[in-house]
Amino acid sequence: MPIYANVVDLPGAGRAPRSPHAPRVLIYSHDTFGLGHIRRCRAIANALVASYPHISVLIVSGSSVISSFQFGDGVDYIRIPGIEKQADGSYQPHHLNLGLDDTIALRMELIRQTVVTFDPDVVIVDKEPLGLRGEIRPALDLLRRRGARIILGLRDVLDEPAAVLAEWQASGALEVLDTHYDDIFVYGIESVYAPLTGLPEPERFAGKVNYLGYLKRAVPSPMPPNRYPRITKQPFILVTPGGGGDGAGVIDWVISAYETDPTIELPALIVFGPFMSREKRKDFAERIARNPKLEGLGFEPRLELLMNRAHCVVAMGGYNTFCEVLSFDKPALIVPRMRPRREQAIRAGRADELGLVQMLPDPVQTGEGERDPAVMAAALHALPKRPPPSQAFVPSLLDGLPALSRALAGDLATPIRSRAGAQAAT
Repeated sequence: MPIYANVVDLPGAGRAPRSPHAPRVLIYSHDTFGLGHIRRCRAIANALVASYPHISVLIVSGSSVISSFQFGDGVDYIRIPGIEKQADGSYQPHHLNLGLDDTIALRMELIRQTVVTFDPDVVIVDKEPLGLRGEIRPALDLLRRRGARIILGLRDVLDEPAAVLAEWQASGALEVLDTHYDDIFVYGIESVYAPLTGLPEPERFAGKVNYLGYLKRAVPSPMPPNRYPRITKQPFILVTPGGGGDGAGVIDWVISAYETDPTIELPALIVFGPFMSREKRKDFAERIARNPKLEGLGFEPRLELLMNRAHCVVAMGGYNTFCEVLSFDKPALIVPRMRPRREQAIRAGRADELGLVQMLPDPVQTGEGERDPAVMAAALHALPKRPPPSQAFVPSLLDGLPALSRALAGDLATPIRSRAGAQAAT
């Protein structure tokens, strides 16, 4: 395994010769909300081309910000029309003035045609076995006929078991896992959480499940220097709500704590995220400008750089932020989202039990009352003194990326594709 297995962008001099016969990997990410799916897929794609520089990896994504991220040589992407998840859990086209059904039909055909032309040897589907509203079913049928290895990649926590079961029963996911998928890779460890707990007949998929470990992140390779706020030249707290679409409550609580208690020792850099509303961002920026211990930043696609520089972190507890907290070994205060999924709350609760992070429930999210600035201020006073996650001594915690590369060695290690090319048209 090369030592640069998780470097984001390999130098051009190390690029492998191009070959039409080298293995191909397709990664599908439906991307309807936030940054989590595309950041996870990017980490996987970059790790695979670092381990196997001769391969090609193509990401199919609905993310509106995918072009902001860097990818290693051998990785490219196709952006399909975006679908936006609403606060009530429903979906609407992000940009197109089309109905949802027409937009899904367009995405479905683009995905199917990509499979026809790219003809991947390995397919990794992120989280949704049938994609958004079943949009990858025709592609899965085609891939099965062509002999591709089809893998479902799952984060450590999906939702409460009953919610996952109801959702998968309604969508037909349980059936397609039986008939189309060769493997289920879990990007976590079973001792933290088992995402398929609660499904009927647990032995039904047991032979397909492989717990790989969390996906370790690395500091991106050097580029022209970024001009970060002055706060980053000293110990500081990084406050990140991920994409920011639902992170206003956390940011408001942190700002209120600094407004209420000027004795909080470390200053804080607040990164809003690309999906926070313009009105919220303007309001927060005005409050931050009045406080000498606070600075704000809009969207930073290379968040790993800031995470690495920070002394400690306040975050909502999405999967990718959790991986970064573990990777850069930062004391962390997690204020999880509770709705519409309990994924972040489940993850944060288990991580707190294991001593990896501290969880601070949001009383507005739990329905217990208003956010008390003094409670957040007390947590911020204590945060720099917390032990880092490494002191919890959880074995094999961050083995996910090398484990994934090892699991796919039989398909990707040789410079020649291990399966025949396209046998039939469509």
